[in-house]
Amino acid sequence: MRLSMVLPALASAFMASAAWAQSSLEAPLGDLEIIGKPVPDGVNFQPSVTELARDIVWLDTFVLVIITVITLFVTALLAYAAYAFAEKRNPNPAKFTHNSVLEVAWTIVPILILVVIGAFSLPVLFKQQTIPEGDVIVKVTGYQWYWGYEYVDEGFGFDSFMIGAGENRLTPEVSAELQAAGYSDGEFLLATDTAVVVPVGKTVVMQVTAADVIHSWTIPSFGVKQDAVPGRLAELWFVAEQEGIYFGQCSELCGQAHAYMPITVKVVSEEAYAEWLEAARAEYAGIESAPSTIKVASN
Repeated sequence: MRLSMVLPALASAFMASAAWAQSSLEAPLGDLEIIGKPVPDGVNFQPSVTELARDIVWLDTFVLVIITVITLFVTALLAYAAYAFAEKRNPNPAKFTHNSVLEVAWTIVPILILVVIGAFSLPVLFKQQTIPEGDVIVKVTGYQWYWGYEYVDEGFGFDSFMIGAGENRLTPEVSAELQAAGYSDGEFLLATDTAVVVPVGKTVVMQVTAADVIHSWTIPSFGVKQDAVPGRLAELWFVAEQEGIYFGQCSELCGQAHAYMPITVKVVSEEAYAEWLEAARAEYAGIESAPSTIKVASN
């Protein structure tokens, strides 16, 4: 048999076995709604399903109001100056060089504005960086160009690749693989062959590092983003309040395949999570993500 006939057959068999292995793990999860994903021409935040995400959206709106007021005020001053001090209305301009009251005002007022912004933004930052005790702890390692996940307390791990990795384009074969995994063509570049699965309403702590270059793990709907730095172990946390599927992508330029390094998180009920854990232990028994060859220090 010619090699040109053997290779496609082997590839098809591999894809079929991968789809079967995935379906055996996906079965306990049932049908999940895709909630956190980018949309064409979108300008707003993705749906917020954690307290951290809602804090960020509120802070963004708060700062936007302040910026809008300042912009309108400065625009009004410019319009007034252009009108009132035009040459035909002010043929003999004043000769003064400064105004102490105005100079003090435009120094003090911006400082007060920054203090107000800081008073509301720093608590949001501190909440993100104060890591609580986790009900679920997952170590995530960034590689060029995929993610490795280890469920620290469960003794197993797995790697997560973009569906269609290697092709990096939507071919009929990739489309079929997406369909087999329960996704549509619209989730190409977002969906992965395996997903992080966490229970709804539980505190999840992600320990984030990298094995080669700097990556960044982020899920917009959770309001979390953490750089994965080789040699360091950083942490983030979230409590997802709604079951569903949420997408993210590597948010730190990490090489030529940076755009093909998505993240999939599935938030499920506690019962479905327990069933998934049982299936995952059997599927990944004795398997862990590729170990890093570097020493990892906690920051």
